Amino acid sequence: MREAKFSIGQVVRHRHFPFRGVVFDVDPEFSNTDEWLAAIPEPIRPRRDQPFYRLLAENAESHYEAYVSEQNLLPDDSDEPISHPQVDLLFEETDDGSYKLKPSSLN
Repeated sequence: MREAKFSIGQVVRHRHFPFRGVVFDVDPEFSNTDEWLAAIPEPIRPRRDQPFYRLLAENAESHYEAYVSEQNLLPDDSDEPISHPQVDLLFEETDDGSYKLKPSSLN
């Protein structure tokens, strides 16, 4: 297994689609359903043998949770805060624009 490139609290953006989010969980390799993976068109279907990230994600229209492969994520350098309504429940924003888990989130 590879070590995860992104960490919990890091702000990332999708390589191909217009959304960004903050990482709140990391799976060392694919841990979703085969149906979920099969629903992705084969030319852009991610490999299973890489870290996958759960994001509190947002785009111009909505907020949601996303499950994204490492190959499809890039660091977000916009310095814009994440406005997902659950961010404040789990995280505190740091001076460098990333997020750290609140102590109460660790219970």
